[in-house]
Amino acid sequence: TDEEQARNRFQSELEFVQCLANPNYLNFLAQRGVLRERPFINYLKYLLYWKEPEYAKFLKYPHCLHMLELLQYEHFRKELVNAQCAKFIDEQQLLHWQHYARKRTRLQQALAEQQQPQQQPPPHGNAATK
Repeated sequence: TDEEQARNRFQSELEFVQCLANPNYLNFLAQRGVLRERPFINYLKYLLYWKEPEYAKFLKYPHCLHMLELLQYEHFRKELVNAQCAKFIDEQQLLHWQHYARKRTRLQQALAEQQQPQQQPPPHGNAATK
């Protein structure tokens, strides 16, 4: 049925777009010449619809959208042939995730501390009874 075909197409495009987050996969595609093929370049342009909120909400790895954006540029596609380029991107992603996780943890702790009820210090001595 048409609905089943649409669902399968959505699922395969979702999976493929998320694969773009993997710089080693991009290096694999570049070394095989896929990133130089006009039909594939057109397909990458078509996939930009994933940046729209109604589609982006399904992404588990949203940084794939940044890679999709970079893949629109010929210079970036050419650089991906170099394994060192892919390694550098991979390392930068790892550093970002580590920094993001630490920063997010600190923000969550600060928020939790703000939300705790302010405890009043006990009164000094018998001041209340005097």
